[in-house]
Parts: sequence; structure tokens; C-alpha cells
Amino acid sequence: MLMAIDEEFRRFKQIREELNLTQAAFAEELGISATTADIERGRTRIPGQVVKELLKKYHINPLWLFGDSAQKYLYADKVFVHPKVVTVDQSGKDNIVLVSAKAAAGYPNNIGDAQWFEALPAFTIPLPEYRNATFRGFQVDGDSMTPAIQSGEWIWARAVDDWDGLSDKNMYVVVTVDSVLVKKVKKEKDSAFVNLISLNPEYAPIRVDRNDIREIWQVNSKLSFNLEADKTEISLQSLHQEMRELRQEVKRLVQ
Repeated sequence: MLMAIDEEFRRFKQIREELNLTQAAFAEELGISATTADIERGRTRIPGQVVKELLKKYHINPLWLFGDSAQKYLYADKVFVHPKVVTVDQSGKDNIVLVSAKAAAGYPNNIGDAQWFEALPAFTIPLPEYRNATFRGFQVDGDSMTPAIQSGEWIWARAVDDWDGLSDKNMYVVVTVDSVLVKKVKKEKDSAFVNLISLNPEYAPIRVDRNDIREIWQVNSKLSFNLEADKTEISLQSLHQEMRELRQEVKRLVQ
């Protein structure tokens, strides 16, 4: 029995160290007064409320904590991240809804509100690459994904249904409970958390609970307005014309 109790304290300390928290910070996270020092030293048993918080916030399996299971985390194996609302045109085809940088601020709070999405501008692209799937247009705000994507550019992203299709080689629009981010996604082995990685090295990875992610869209292409024709040997006159026309159309829709 003493060995089991010792294991309880050791594993409790292990959780704190893996989270890179001080004893005082960990105590605050768990609603404990002062610090977690007495628990880690074996002077105080872990209160039931703390066990509950460990499960709720960090998905720690109580049986693992007390040495009765090898499974450290408890979380849903299937987390759905497909679109909560899809709008269609008059022919019944999925629209590409445009989410400007301004609209993105309200996106997480309106993720299931069909009327909110119907008020956003939308259009379709008559190309085979945009058929038989749901796409959404997002305007990028910030430089965390430079040089691949610049602030102000528009990206077209394809809906992802669940975690099985995610790859750390792709870029994604990640919709969390309070933000819309463009990142690469790196899963943690045997963990409920993922790391959202920027291409710009000045930005540190963001570690989030995957249960706090509401939607994921795989970046498919982008609309850039800063092409320089003199840097290539081929003529880009027609492409520039198409880009100007599409840019005018996008501006008209989001006004």
C-alpha cells in the first residue's frame, strides 16, 4: 500500500514538471491554496477535487494517477472538426464563404449560427479542384506564416472531417473556442494536446487541447495580389488580369 501511495505523489509531480509549471502555478491551476509542495512530498493525499481538475483540464486518468492503469490520458478517440454550418447556392452547390479578418474575430462565437454565415459574402469557383468538397475563404491577419502567406492575403481551405486526415506537412486554418489561426499542426503522441506551429520562427508553438478545436480547414491555395511579372520568363499578363478581376469581385463581396 505504501508503494501505491508513493506512486501517487511521484506521478502528480511528473504531471507538473511535464506542464513546466511551478508548484505555486500548478496549485493555482488546480484550485489549491499556497503550493503543491505538501502533496509532492507525500504529506497530504490528493483531494478528490484535484483529481477531478486533473481529468477535466489535462485528461489525466485517475487510475493511472494512483498506479492502477498504464493509460495516462482519457480523451475521445474521435474528435470531429468538420464545418458546423455550410451554405449553398441556388443550384444546391456548396458556397465558398468569405471570412474577412474582421469577420474572423466573431467566427468562434457564431460557429453554429446559420444566419450569421448566410450574411457573409460567398461565391463559387468553377474549377474541378473546387468540386465535391466544402471550401472556405479566410483572410490572413498577421505574419506568423510568412514567407508562405502574407498578411492580408486570402487563402482557400478545404474542410477536414476528423483527425485521421491531418498531416504535419500541410497548413491548416484552425478554429478554436476563441480564435481563428493559420498554422501547421503537430500531434503529440498519446496526448490530448496538439502543437500549432508557425512558419515564422519568431512565433513560439501554441499548445492546445484538441477538444478545444472546433473546426479545421486544410489550406488548398491562396490569392495573392503582389505578383511581379518581371521575375519570370513567361508572360503573366492574362493571369494578372484574372487576378485583378477576382480581387475586384472579392472586394465587392466583402464591402
